Amino acid sequence: MAMPALDIQPAAATGGLAPTATADRIFQLDMLRGWAVLGILAVNVLSFAWPFQVLASEAPPPGSTSHADMVGTWVAEVFFHDKFRTLFSMLFGVSIFLVGGEKTDDRRGGLLWRRLLWLGLFGVLHGMLLWYGDILLHYAYCGLIMMTMRSWSARRLLWIGGAVTVLWAVVAALAAWGMANMPPEVAVQMEAGRPPSTPEAIAEAVAAYRAGFPAGLIENLKHWGMFQLMASPILIPVTVPLMMLGLGLFKSGYLSGRAPLWVYGLVLVIGGANLAALAIWGWQDVMAGPADPTKGLAGAAGGAAFLITLFYATVLILLVRFGLKPLVAWLAPVGRMAFTNYLTQTLIMVTLYYAPFGPMWFGLHHPAEMWAVVVAVWVAQIVWSPLWLSAFTMGPFEWVWRCLSYGRWVPLRK
Repeated sequence: MAMPALDIQPAAATGGLAPTATADRIFQLDMLRGWAVLGILAVNVLSFAWPFQVLASEAPPPGSTSHADMVGTWVAEVFFHDKFRTLFSMLFGVSIFLVGGEKTDDRRGGLLWRRLLWLGLFGVLHGMLLWYGDILLHYAYCGLIMMTMRSWSARRLLWIGGAVTVLWAVVAALAAWGMANMPPEVAVQMEAGRPPSTPEAIAEAVAAYRAGFPAGLIENLKHWGMFQLMASPILIPVTVPLMMLGLGLFKSGYLSGRAPLWVYGLVLVIGGANLAALAIWGWQDVMAGPADPTKGLAGAAGGAAFLITLFYATVLILLVRFGLKPLVAWLAPVGRMAFTNYLTQTLIMVTLYYAPFGPMWFGLHHPAEMWAVVVAVWVAQIVWSPLWLSAFTMGPFEWVWRCLSYGRWVPLRK
């Protein structure tokens, strides 16, 4: 597939670097970013509402026994878990190229360096002071790796990034199947190596968060440090290939709707089949409680989350390609303010769940109740994004980030 012409204008008329004008933005990318930032909240809500121990246990929060809770868990695990982090990673790979240009462009390369370093600082402050599940710092240093490959051809990016992503999917599927079918004594030994996730450990962490400042801040710092040491480094060889895959799909024309129809059809069939299998086996798994009637098949299907991510993206891209853009146009403003919406999700959730001045819902909500909060935030962000952009050129946090990256004030008001 041929490399499409880039619909961007990274330089101002004076020859100096400047943010992309609104008219030159690529609609499909903004649409996909909007889909990603909304979907990621459905995954992150558990880590806002419960301590790290609940995530480590890979089980619903204690007391989630109602039918509504089980349905809520099933929806999150099947349709959201890992699918939207994957999409974010792919789109971040595209932004590395759109901001930095070719490796031979020293000016844009310098801008990319500053942009990533400031993103890392945002991530450190976000993770240490507000929420341990921050992904910005992780994307900053993965971006520094990815920027060395941004001039690769679409074919090379797709082959290498795609091959490594498929390899990790196979490893994840085999690991899930193996964990479900290992001898009981081995399972007990492996469970002992996880961070403490007993009811007592969870209750202790919940009490620390609910004690207010500074106990909640200290507990968040502990969890942030644990995440940086245990999870973030392991995700580097997963995230960077996804960034490569995303940039390869962009350079090939796939993300802008220019690929052959048979390619989109093939992705729809494979990704849709994987989603259907995960939905069926996941339902059996969730409804069975601690038992696993699928013998690891649900976990194995979940290991290929990137296929479902591509399925979602393909559906949205084809809607635009076939003239149904009005059906998805509401996602674009949310995506243009993705950085602001990601950070405001944290501000809202922290206020609701463990800020001393909020209602202090930490450790109280189960999946059904958390879904009500997620939907309310979705509605708020879908409403406020176009309202803000009717008067301003970008979101407030995007504006701060760009001012820091460019080293000067950039226009905000239209």
